[in-house]
Amino acid sequence: MDQAQQLRNIIKANNNQQRPLARVITVTSGKGGVGKSNTAINLAIQFRKMGQRVIILDADFGLANIEIMFGTVPKHNLCDLIYQGKNIKEIITWGPGEVGFISGGSGIAGLSNLSRDYLIYIIQNLAELDAIADVIIVDTGAGISDAVLEFLVASGEILLVTTPEPTSITDSYSLLKALNRHPRFSPEASTIKVIANKVFKPEDGTALFNKLNVVVQRYLKLPLEYLGAIPQDDKLSQAVMQQTPVSLANPMAKSAKSYESIAAVLMNKEIGGEVKRRGMAAFFSHIVTGKKLD
Repeated sequence: MDQAQQLRNIIKANNNQQRPLARVITVTSGKGGVGKSNTAINLAIQFRKMGQRVIILDADFGLANIEIMFGTVPKHNLCDLIYQGKNIKEIITWGPGEVGFISGGSGIAGLSNLSRDYLIYIIQNLAELDAIADVIIVDTGAGISDAVLEFLVASGEILLVTTPEPTSITDSYSLLKALNRHPRFSPEASTIKVIANKVFKPEDGTALFNKLNVVVQRYLKLPLEYLGAIPQDDKLSQAVMQQTPVSLANPMAKSAKSYESIAAVLMNKEIGGEVKRRGMAAFFSHIVTGKKLD
């Protein structure tokens, strides 16, 4: 029996226990500095306010954005699960608003080189996240590195954060182009939703999406959905300086209300049956084996 089949059996056994599967949402961007991690954190807070249990996986290797924005230093990261024998609950750090986060460290980059026994151990631990969280938000690195693309290929739900800056739009297109060319990417198995950040008025966000969508439909034929826009907001900048998510520091701020609206749209899509929960075991198994295992 090959490795992929063994991991597939683990997933089936996990699903047969009739435990609920987590919803895995991957947040990404074509370039740095567009507000990707802020989006991940504030959506997590808004989901939590809706009664959802939320965990963020910080997969932006080398840049500890999530812990800095939360003002919390994790004692452990994913490397400690892989190499130090820690269990999944021990590597979760709880931040503001009772949102948990897991620091990826450099652990995920070496997953494909681990032995079968190690992989089975990791996947079994990650499967336990489905019992801990309703929603798991994966905050990827920016750009089109192999690591970022692996996460996007494995994800059934991708949120692409971009801004009106021409370089941001161009880099967003480049990311989608690289994703579309990836040999294991399946447009039918993934949805790509766009968030326009740092806009001055709502129509700027719509115009940004239309500009990107026209080019994407012409050359890539990838379906995109528009989720909404986050306005330029001094309150958001102040919250970042305070190392507190704006959705907690100033819930009535323009940006916080926009995050609330986008989270509500995402929740309604699940209630409407548009979103399939796959769980973390299937998500990570796809990364380490290169095959869809759900």
